[in-house]
Amino acid sequence: MRNFKELRVWEEAHKLTVQLYQETEDFPRKEMFGLTSQIRRAAASIGANLAEGCGRQSEGEFSRFIQIAMGSASELEYHLLLSRDLEFLTKSAYERAQTQLTRVRKMLSSLLQTVQSSRTSTAKAGS
Repeated sequence: MRNFKELRVWEEAHKLTVQLYQETEDFPRKEMFGLTSQIRRAAASIGANLAEGCGRQSEGEFSRFIQIAMGSASELEYHLLLSRDLEFLTKSAYERAQTQLTRVRKMLSSLLQTVQSSRTSTAKAGS
């Protein structure tokens, strides 16, 4: 079992979530249960899935939760694009969020590769 707060990717995902909660404060009230909620949910889901994966017993389960976090990151990317195109996010706010999201996605990919390599090495050692 890992401590999710020690993962750099979790720290970055958490920062992104906080940033997006602040950015979505000024979205239209009619979007509170629409796009605002979707952005917040997708962003929070990245860190939440990392935390849940860290609480699992096997590397395989941890890998699965990293993959779920990656799916949430992709969903968030679309919601940010839509928010920009609907002019709910300024161009600079969109670019800041997109830059941070790209960093998180790269870190998730790297973490997944590391965990999967570890699983492969452990399986070969057990053979």
